[in-house]
Amino acid sequence: MIDPREYRRRRRQLMRMAGRDAIVIVPAAPERVRNNDAHYPYRQDSDFQYLTGFGEPEAVLALIPGREQGEAILFNRPRDPDRERWDGPRAGQEGAVADFGMDDAFPIEDIDEILPGMIEGRSRVYYHFGRDTDFDLTLIGWVNRVRERIRQGARPPHEFVALSHLLHDLRLYKSRDELRVMRRSARIAAEAHVRAMRTVRPGMNEHEIEAELLHTFRRHGAVPSYEPIVGGGDNACVLHYRANNAPLRDGDLLLIDAGAEYACYASDITRTFPVNGRYSTEQRALYDIVLAAQRAAIDQVRPGRSFIAYHQAAVRVITEGLIALGLLKGDLERNLREETYRRFYMHKTGHWLGLDVHDVGDYRIDGEYRELEGGMVVTVEPGIYVAPDAKGVPARWRGIGIRIEDDVVVTRGAPEVITADVPSDPDAIEALMAGR
Repeated sequence: MIDPREYRRRRRQLMRMAGRDAIVIVPAAPERVRNNDAHYPYRQDSDFQYLTGFGEPEAVLALIPGREQGEAILFNRPRDPDRERWDGPRAGQEGAVADFGMDDAFPIEDIDEILPGMIEGRSRVYYHFGRDTDFDLTLIGWVNRVRERIRQGARPPHEFVALSHLLHDLRLYKSRDELRVMRRSARIAAEAHVRAMRTVRPGMNEHEIEAELLHTFRRHGAVPSYEPIVGGGDNACVLHYRANNAPLRDGDLLLIDAGAEYACYASDITRTFPVNGRYSTEQRALYDIVLAAQRAAIDQVRPGRSFIAYHQAAVRVITEGLIALGLLKGDLERNLREETYRRFYMHKTGHWLGLDVHDVGDYRIDGEYRELEGGMVVTVEPGIYVAPDAKGVPARWRGIGIRIEDDVVVTRGAPEVITADVPSDPDAIEALMAGR
């Protein structure tokens, strides 16, 4: 878990960046109704989580640099024995200060009376406009109340600034505590993938394998970091396949893209393996290309390298391999220039990873891809997808979809693959499955 002192450091760092004449306002995620009076499982807003570690709904964080009475203020639900008997314990205002390091805390019901006075005198408001329309309107109402008192000497803010401009760059660089939690998340997800490899048999259904993943996640106190993709046969060629309800046939590959979320931090793993435990000649040929592309890409995940460098490395290996198999025609450089590979490999090779699966942070700065730096975490996930109806492609290749994905930490030296507990080498996969 994250040391409470780290949350305090994050808040202080953000306030230094915002400046002494600013106020930062971050609401907690609202609860979402699933159907009638039943809610979706609650998951805290990632930015609110990053700054507080506070997991309850109906809360608002206000950061007010330089305020003598306290800079970090939390509005949250008060203790209520009757409601807690139904919904579980609350931190209350005392807990917000004692357990979460706030300078002060007030009941959320009092926010309309208190927060406008905290906004008054601040020249800039940092906030995420557009995420929650209702809260947008509430915040504008608070500011307008300050503006209505200009003749009485009130000083309303004159600038609204996107909070992401400051906060999301901070989130790109993972601390030691964050990396420790992410390694735990990665180990849980890796165990789930190994369990799937050991369980799958021809004749099973995709949803049975999904159940094995979910069992492992919950057994370790984690939840899925996104809706798992469990696609057998042709379904592996559907990049965001989510039905997970088809039979698994002898001779098909099974592509599983599934990650665990532990303490709000995500992992993201994809493996592709044979339902019957043995790759066919064609499956193995394509798999070897993807694995070589992934290894070449991972080698580029180093400080000082451009973010796009590892995608370019994967593309080169995949294109070269497809030419060698006859799936692309012509010389390598022409195919790279004309991007003919996109018929079989149509997505980028990775993304940031952290509190969100597709984590926040700019990929470009002033129009140029940013350089990788220590503490960043990325996924590396090349693939080849030969559609079942691909025209001009020999039948033996059609319907094969392969992706291999790992989570990689940028370090001072060699890249750290934190998802290596699940094998990606095809011989190792076959050996593991042979022992089922």
